[in-house]
Amino acid sequence: MAKSDAEVKVLGTWASPFVMRVRIALNIKSVAYEFLQERLWEGKSELLLKSNPVHRKVPVLIHGDDTICESLIIVQYIDEWFPSLRAIGMAEGEDARKAAIGQVEEGLMLLEEAFGKCSQGQAFFGKDQIGYLDITFGCFLGWLRVTEKMSGIKLLNEINTPALLKWANRFCNDAAVKDVMPETEKLAEFGKMLRGRVRATPTS
Repeated sequence: MAKSDAEVKVLGTWASPFVMRVRIALNIKSVAYEFLQERLWEGKSELLLKSNPVHRKVPVLIHGDDTICESLIIVQYIDEWFPSLRAIGMAEGEDARKAAIGQVEEGLMLLEEAFGKCSQGQAFFGKDQIGYLDITFGCFLGWLRVTEKMSGIKLLNEINTPALLKWANRFCNDAAVKDVMPETEKLAEFGKMLRGRVRATPTS
């Protein structure tokens, strides 16, 4: 059997943007795969512990006899942006909340400028079709929408980020993306559950 015909499996959780990155990339390449959902808050499966014994984290891609435990390299901006999204929901006090929102808005305006340079007037960062930069940024759109819903502020809007707003809509409606992009309401409930668990965990 050719390597390209080997069975492909993805270990992950439906809500994880890092897992989404892998699933979208597979969809774009029309690769058939089995999605094995991990319920990490209830314990980790034997397959996950065997596949990623060091870090014990998702996503994990299993392709035949090969196991890969790394997602795409994330640009420095995203490494800073996602924690900022979480900071909006976790901020204590109005000043902290405004500071967190301001940080995200500033980052999105920089991304708006970067999109214009990369896309050169076309639909995606990858020009006329979704590329790896689109996947890298786009997998966070579900949580961005949750943040907008919970904060009551449109972080992507016609005034500050008009091109990025249109890009986000195109990305989320793409055939490779729409079936794995979590529904905002469902993701928001999942976020509330996680926050409740974090706040209920005693500190040493």
